[in-house]
Amino acid sequence: MQYVLYIVRRLAMLVPVLFGITLVVFLLVKLVPGDPAVTLLGTHVTDEAVAALHEQMGLDQPWWHQYLTFLGNALQGDLGDSYQFRGVSVSSLVFGNLAPTVWLVVAGVVLAMVVTVPLAMISASRPGGAADGAIRVIPLVGIGLPSFWVGIMLVLLLGLKFPILPVSGFGDSFASHLEHIVLPAMTVALIQMPILIRSLRASLIEVLASDYVVTARAKGLGRSRVLFGHALRNASVSTVTVLGVNLAYLVGATVAVEKVFALNGIGYLMYNAILGRDLPVIQGVTLVFAVFVVLVNLATDLAHAALDPRVRIG
Repeated sequence: MQYVLYIVRRLAMLVPVLFGITLVVFLLVKLVPGDPAVTLLGTHVTDEAVAALHEQMGLDQPWWHQYLTFLGNALQGDLGDSYQFRGVSVSSLVFGNLAPTVWLVVAGVVLAMVVTVPLAMISASRPGGAADGAIRVIPLVGIGLPSFWVGIMLVLLLGLKFPILPVSGFGDSFASHLEHIVLPAMTVALIQMPILIRSLRASLIEVLASDYVVTARAKGLGRSRVLFGHALRNASVSTVTVLGVNLAYLVGATVAVEKVFALNGIGYLMYNAILGRDLPVIQGVTLVFAVFVVLVNLATDLAHAALDPRVRIG
């Protein structure tokens, strides 16, 4: 019951946050230099035509009236029409390009955790050993590597020198999606792994030195049972928080990763919209990214509360 109440409280807190996000996104786009009407009509256009388009687009109204119109349309799923693709709605562009980005994020996080958990457990089980020393090199080398550089190196190594995986596109079937997402997902995983390994290793070492783990070992429990049955769940609390923060960062990194691998997701859509000064698309994608970050933070808090009952009791 406490967990249900905690979920309700967190969902209620989302309402003002989401309204604040829509306001910030709206104002940020308004601060971009240039006139949307001139962008649509071209530079060689009369003042009368610009004024008429201003009236048609509602740009002659006060900013608060424009915001309320934008908010009302957004609540109905209408994010406006693209400047580059005349007559095509931003919503259809965003949701039509959403699948590759979802595949990229999910596959990258799963791959990162599949590698992170065993390496951190091996490292923490014998601190200071040879395996621990070798594994600790990963965070030292990997932290700070730019995503586009990692992606380019993987393309050169596994796409060109040893051509075993496709280096661009998303494919047109489930099996093809799996094949095409491997290199982008490896890029995302390699970006995430260093901080996750360091976080989980440090937490495991701290938990393994706690009194209840020492007591469990004194009762004769084996090392693997202590690690999986007692230490991993408690140690994963801080790592879940770190993963949530990194997922929020990963949203921005998808722009570079999708560009490197020509993956037609919303990151690639954002890149092209920036080049083409397509303000409605930039606004729509930014809003989707921001909502995604909020939902990731919500999921992180819920997972944290599920792992640590003290959070929901507090």
